[in-house]
Amino acid sequence: MMPQNKSNLNVSYKLVSLAVATVLLAGCQSIWPDYIRPKVEVPAQYTEQADQANAQIANNWWTLYQDQTLNDLVAKALQNNTDIKLAAARIEEADAVMREVGAALFPQVDLDASGARTRVTEAGANPIFGSNPRNNFKAQLGTSFEIDFWGKLRRAKESARAQALSTRYAKDTVTLSLSGLVASNYLVLRSLDSQIAITQENLKSRETSLALTKRRLEGGVASALDVNQAEVASANLSAQLAELTRLRALSMHQLAVLTGVLDLNVVMTDIKALPIPPTPPAGLPSSLLEARPDVRQAEEQLVAANANIGVAKAALYPTISLTASLGGESLALGDILKSAARIWTGGLSLNLPIFDSGRLNSKVDQASAKQKQALASYESAVQNAFREVNDALVNLRQNAEREEALNRSQVAAKKALDVSENRYQSGYSAYLDVLDAQRVYNDAALTFIQSRQARLVATVELFKALGGGWQAAVVEQAKQGG
Repeated sequence: MMPQNKSNLNVSYKLVSLAVATVLLAGCQSIWPDYIRPKVEVPAQYTEQADQANAQIANNWWTLYQDQTLNDLVAKALQNNTDIKLAAARIEEADAVMREVGAALFPQVDLDASGARTRVTEAGANPIFGSNPRNNFKAQLGTSFEIDFWGKLRRAKESARAQALSTRYAKDTVTLSLSGLVASNYLVLRSLDSQIAITQENLKSRETSLALTKRRLEGGVASALDVNQAEVASANLSAQLAELTRLRALSMHQLAVLTGVLDLNVVMTDIKALPIPPTPPAGLPSSLLEARPDVRQAEEQLVAANANIGVAKAALYPTISLTASLGGESLALGDILKSAARIWTGGLSLNLPIFDSGRLNSKVDQASAKQKQALASYESAVQNAFREVNDALVNLRQNAEREEALNRSQVAAKKALDVSENRYQSGYSAYLDVLDAQRVYNDAALTFIQSRQARLVATVELFKALGGGWQAAVVEQAKQGG
């Protein structure tokens, strides 16, 4: 009868095990819904539109300025800048965390081996059988596995993966910001080069005028007042030149830090040699801002926060784990692999929180609050991105109009200067008219260069606002809602 009862018991045990496994596998589902991208209300198109409709632009947008020096500076910055290195290290850390969290979805197998020689008392209450002292050898493989019944482990992996993606988008944001900083500082440097060249030219003209005035004084044609006024004008321009030279040195130092080349030296050239890059096509859809790395970073943080709510909620439910071990134990090391020395265990454990004074529920509330914060950050990122593109578009358009007007002003000021100098040399006007014309022309020429700088910097800001560039195919797809 005993063998039959044992057989029935084994059959019952197998049926129960199969039923439990079926129920567990069927119930392995998350108790928190999957992430759905929230809808942020923004107009379908940007309120500010570009004037021209040029086509495709690559992500290496700085090459559109057709300046090899700028290309080299950006390349050095992306290679040497410490912020880039920091962002790359954060990606490595996030990837390692993701692998660590993902490993919890698989069983952990451990090897436990020991050997001991012990002696026990022979004068105790319990008699001793066998040799004393004796050896004991043990070796076994053990495993433990938490069944992801409520999706806690899968949600934790989802959160870790979103955080890892977030660090990648953070690096893209740093890359975009860094390349924009290098380009903007380079344009400032070129603007200062042109302003220095104009100031040097005007200073040379004023020194020539001063020499002429001194000769006229010696000839009794001009007064000492004219000479003094000419000296003041020349000295003021020398001071202006010194200030511009100082500003250029500071701009150079900033570029050196950004590129990681502390002994950087950039030769002087004219900012007017740089072309105006193409503007985006008219009717640019606002949905393109989803490609901005900072917006995608904010969304991945929202994904992680949503998954963390599922992790916190799953902690309110039972934790079910399977454990097992298989090995051997014997007095002699040579017998440890024999069937008589075989040992094994198998078990199923369940842990259910009953009373914790609201600790687990407070963690759910914390995760929910963090999800709301992440949602607000995502909405803010989208809204700010929309504003930045509109700002960049209007800055670009208005700076172009301003530059055109200032160019006309500069041309007219140069003509007025030529007329005033000719009239003064012919004795038809006072030297004060020449000084005023020189001042007006100097200011007009410098302001025109500064307007060219502002227009070019506005193109940099537009590239940054659009996430680094745009492509005709992507624009058309976004317009069609694809």
